[in-house]
Amino acid sequence: MKYLSQIAVIIGALFLSSCAEPEVKQEASKILTNAVVWTGVDEQPWANTIVIDNDRIIAVGDEGLTSQYNAAQVIDAEGNMILPGFIDNHVHFMDGSSSLASVQTIDATTEQQFANIIMDYAKTMPNGEWMLGGIWDHEKWGGTLPHKDWIDEGTGDNPIFLYRTDGHIGFVNSKALELAGVTKDTLDPEGGVIVRDADGEPTGTLIDTAMYLVSRIYPAPSDDRIDVIFDTGIKEALENGVTQVHSIDMGVWDNLPIFNRAKEQERLKIRVNYYTHISKRHELANMINTEGKGDNWLRFGGVKAMADGALGSGTAWFYEPFSDEPDNSGFPIRPMDELKTMLQESHDYGFQLAIHAIGDKANDEVLRIIDEIGAKDNRPRIEHAQHLKKHALERFKELNVTAAAHPYHVYDDGRFAEGRIGKERLSEIYSFKSLMDAGVNVSFGSDWFVSPMRPLLGIYVATTRHTADGNNPTGWIPEEKVTVEQAVKAYTMNNAWIGNQENDLGTIEAGKLADLVIISDNIFEIDPADIKDTKVLMTIINGDIKYRAD
Repeated sequence: MKYLSQIAVIIGALFLSSCAEPEVKQEASKILTNAVVWTGVDEQPWANTIVIDNDRIIAVGDEGLTSQYNAAQVIDAEGNMILPGFIDNHVHFMDGSSSLASVQTIDATTEQQFANIIMDYAKTMPNGEWMLGGIWDHEKWGGTLPHKDWIDEGTGDNPIFLYRTDGHIGFVNSKALELAGVTKDTLDPEGGVIVRDADGEPTGTLIDTAMYLVSRIYPAPSDDRIDVIFDTGIKEALENGVTQVHSIDMGVWDNLPIFNRAKEQERLKIRVNYYTHISKRHELANMINTEGKGDNWLRFGGVKAMADGALGSGTAWFYEPFSDEPDNSGFPIRPMDELKTMLQESHDYGFQLAIHAIGDKANDEVLRIIDEIGAKDNRPRIEHAQHLKKHALERFKELNVTAAAHPYHVYDDGRFAEGRIGKERLSEIYSFKSLMDAGVNVSFGSDWFVSPMRPLLGIYVATTRHTADGNNPTGWIPEEKVTVEQAVKAYTMNNAWIGNQENDLGTIEAGKLADLVIISDNIFEIDPADIKDTKVLMTIINGDIKYRAD
């Protein structure tokens, strides 16, 4: 009887087990599977399945996750690669957006071609309308700065203002100078140069702060036109896998209503970390006191300052003169004691400091000021960090300063940098690997409109050091090449960190916001030279598909 009782218990247990409810699957919004997923997480660097619920990632692992979750949508990635959404650390968003809808001069390789493009475009414009944007590069036609005489006859009553590719030189015609009241007698502003001919007449080329003599009189476009331009920039970002930008612009305060309006109208489809020009630090403090620092869609709390100009325009601030201009070693945009006061006040408000510095002296001066005002604990960043003496590498590390660099500038500047600063100083330019080896946080971006807002192009340049002239097939200053993983981190997790969003963005792991990009190739395995041909197939932000390639 004892054994019969035991058998009965076993049979009963088996019966109850066979009648038990099947295991209930957890609910989710989306599952992405059959992918090569680089997570950025050391404990689990690779996966093939991601589970999303609403705006957050809730699980990352292998295909077994598909049997644990019931998702409204399952996306087969078809073996393609998934990365965290790209973050661009430095864009001039409205200028970049405007450049897409204006005259296109960047490919001009002769003076005459440049002039013809402008004059042909003027024929399509209403009389008196401004021609803005452009983007040109005089190094492509031998280094001669443009002259208004090239285009005056063909532009007539249409004033023009076109930026050089680095944003530090503007080119205008006689009509624009007339409207701005700039004449032979106009003095150079502090931190700028009105380029003049032998008779002292303005040539139409304005360097750094001299650009504001004309740009301040731009007519204000209608809100409808502004919104069209803004949406064009959003589309450009999404098509290139950019899920967040750090908008850093000289006129960014005036653009604030544009971003706010886009957010209210649900047209802000990417995230924006918004850096106000330092001249508006008091206004920013007042706004934050009443409205807060924003959210994960539109954030505030950083200021942008300028220490010097740029290499191409001859306004970067060096210890030694330019090789092709023995009397010119560049100059600061403003006196360093004035800059220090502005940075100190901004730091006292609790703002993150983003400071443009190109030349070696400019970088050293900015590092000194960061040290003296005690800003190291608020994640300061130096934009570009382009030319660095060897001692500066350790200073970046000591002061917790991020080098917010822009790889595509290597592609452009490699054509002419040696002519500007000589061969000996080339070892101090774009020191990406040296900075990383020194333990410095290096983040990447485009500086759009100056360079394309295409992170995959940036990764290609950072890993190959190829240049636009094709003269460096093994890399320009090849010892500064970085690995694909280092470059991807600089476009994702490193940018999330300098944006104070590392708890929400930058890696693919449970709990993070679901910002992802699907690309056509495993860039960790292909030849780095082929990364430039890799395509963005899908961009996902906040768990929503914002872009899908045709």
